Amino acid sequence: MRNEEDSIRALLDGLLHQTMPPDEIVIADGGSTDGTRRIIEEAIRNGSPIKLIVDDNSLPGRARNLAVTHARNEWIAFIDAGIKPASDWLARLAEKATGDVDVVYGTYDPIVDSFFKECAAMAYVPPVSATTEGPVRPRSIASALMRREAWRAAGGFPEDLRSAEDLVFMNRVEHAGFRIGRAPRAVVQWNIQPGFLSTFRRFVVYARHNIRAGLWREWQAAIFVRYALLVALALPAIFFGLRWLIVPIACWFFLLLLRAVRTLWKNRIQSRGVGRKILCLLMLLPIIATLDAAAFVGSLSWLLCDKLGAAGSRQSAQ
Repeated sequence: MRNEEDSIRALLDGLLHQTMPPDEIVIADGGSTDGTRRIIEEAIRNGSPIKLIVDDNSLPGRARNLAVTHARNEWIAFIDAGIKPASDWLARLAEKATGDVDVVYGTYDPIVDSFFKECAAMAYVPPVSATTEGPVRPRSIASALMRREAWRAAGGFPEDLRSAEDLVFMNRVEHAGFRIGRAPRAVVQWNIQPGFLSTFRRFVVYARHNIRAGLWREWQAAIFVRYALLVALALPAIFFGLRWLIVPIACWFFLLLLRAVRTLWKNRIQSRGVGRKILCLLMLLPIIATLDAAAFVGSLSWLLCDKLGAAGSRQSAQ
């Protein structure tokens, strides 16, 4: 965690009041400058089984690796700051940790305490899938339990990424052949960004490091293709004048509308009433456009800072 003064108490309270108490809680702080450490240290003085590891300016992957290194147990549960677990979260994970399972993924729900968050969650949080034990979302390291050996065999988390390090790590664990189980009733609640600007900034970071992690085909590729076609559609404006640009702009809006409708359909369980759906549709249009813009800005940031910047550094060294 880093600078989680506003959320750390909820996380600690959730972990300290589990129906299956954790043997230990290891927290890695990556350089907080607010009151996060003070709150944790206060809990430690009050007798909570917490071990605080401080490593200033560390990225999430290194922080997680440090925490696992300092943990003393064979089974390690992962959770992030900004998240609150259900009281039976750890117990639900543990009941799936049988002899034929090495890794257990729970599930997560976004906290939608505003209309913007409700629509934003539809736009970028994966929808739930039905199982015999209840709804579950795709795997997340923020709700996970695994044998230490799985972490070790995967080589730990990448330490040079600001985001996507968890995706790389989970892919490594899967490719290593470890047996994976799901615990749909092991639920954590996740705070998402509250507005357009904070969402844009967060996804700029995601986009840059998604490319650094080699995962751009899973997100940006479709966006690049879509907008490349719109640019190609705009080229006739060279011959027919600026009024031709109405065509690609109309197509862009139509594509946004189709994506918004598709998003509403995938999340139809959460949308109630025709009026509410129309309002959600109108909000989804600028949210999706914001995510697209962030994908381009983050990708450009990767090109300038990582690709060209690294090439320039090599040439200077030569």
